Amino acid sequence: MKPQKIQLHKISKQLELVFNTNQRYLLSAEYLRVLSPSAEVRGHHPNQATLQFGKKDIGITSIASVGNYAIQIFFDDQHDSGIYSWEYLHQLCVKHDDYWQSYLAQLKRSNKCREANVDIIKF
Repeated sequence: MKPQKIQLHKISKQLELVFNTNQRYLLSAEYLRVLSPSAEVRGHHPNQATLQFGKKDIGITSIASVGNYAIQIFFDDQHDSGIYSWEYLHQLCVKHDDYWQSYLAQLKRSNKCREANVDIIKF
């Protein structure tokens, strides 16, 4: 499902997507970064995934088309290897709440946090 509109809001650090259903979604740069489809984040197998943390203030510097099927997002931490297909972007939109809650739970289990340069110590 190809978006009808993709707009980068640099100040709010959000990507706006509108699909042919006229549904409008706003995805934060942090959400897109921590769920990047890149091998760096996901690995080549599910057990190779690397939990991303400290990305709360991440921004998007630019977006590029990849053929007629995807976009490449360039983040201000130099990450740019993820290719976001239309199908994956739509999945990120409609399953946002589930994916986000799962990510937050992973952070908690790993004693990591969204803020950069912060360590969580349990006593």
